[in-house]
Amino acid sequence: MRYLLLFIVAFPSHAQISDFDHIDFSKADQAALSCKNEGLNNMPMLAYNLTSHLDTDAERFRAIYMWVCHNIANDYTLYLRNKRKRNKYQNDSIKLKTWNDRFKKEVFRKLLKQERTICTGYAYIVQELSKLANLNCEIVHGYGKTSMTDIDKLDPPNHSWNAVKLDKKWYLCDPTWASGIPDLSTNIFRFDYNDGYFLSNPKLFIINHFPKDQKWTLLENEVHSFNDFLTAPILYGKAYKNLNEHKIPKQMHQSLHKNEVVRFIYQLKKTIDIKSIHFLIDDGFTNKKIKPNSITIDNQSLQLEYQFNSNGFYDLHLYISDDLISTYTFSVK
Repeated sequence: MRYLLLFIVAFPSHAQISDFDHIDFSKADQAALSCKNEGLNNMPMLAYNLTSHLDTDAERFRAIYMWVCHNIANDYTLYLRNKRKRNKYQNDSIKLKTWNDRFKKEVFRKLLKQERTICTGYAYIVQELSKLANLNCEIVHGYGKTSMTDIDKLDPPNHSWNAVKLDKKWYLCDPTWASGIPDLSTNIFRFDYNDGYFLSNPKLFIINHFPKDQKWTLLENEVHSFNDFLTAPILYGKAYKNLNEHKIPKQMHQSLHKNEVVRFIYQLKKTIDIKSIHFLIDDGFTNKKIKPNSITIDNQSLQLEYQFNSNGFYDLHLYISDDLISTYTFSVK
């Protein structure tokens, strides 16, 4: 028994959705749906209607999170305007503070009146409704990285999300990215819920979420630097639906010799068809859909191998069926 205890201590399980496999969230999801037409003008009543008939804190938080993700729209135009202003005033602390104070008021006005907001508004509403339901929920400020992020200009922090305490453990979620995506050509938002951002595995979350306060990585005894975050591969929303963990490659940019084997290792959330896995490789002239040289799945561990047989610079995109998972670049000499 003593050796078993040492093993458990040495290899702790990270707080994630699988901790609640014994809970059926359908009742909580139905509660969120039944409150669809309720606005934010009476938040205590909204919180009561969402949570009062649910049995566990996990279900109560789920109902709140689902309501926010399905009823609050992402105002991408507002986000872009704030980004431009903050970049403009980043070297003028007085003007930056004046803008931040003014912008904060506009964010909450749009949130309460139009049910449109940016990440800080999403995190705020999740926190406030959680407090009204006697749940311990925090707003986490930090950096978010997507395929559109210019990492050379990733300052100051550009994203906010939530941490919630359930059954004495802290969990991470991102209601902004879960709610849907804006059309970048029109800035028009459409709801497209992604359940993968609900109580995500911190080891996956850290790849494109870096908190200002390192305690919110929820990765005890693991050191993750800001440079690790900046150089990590690009991870897409569909990765959160398919993966529990992204293990290697650790960095987006890789240098290889011709015919050198490169390995990819992931932990899957669910069983997948091995035939659904493929790469899309772009050499700057053509895109080619190519199968990995080797594919193995053992106990939900997906391992891939590939060799480039020509010199050049390549973008490699991993797909599972039609889901774009991740992107890497390779310089082959």
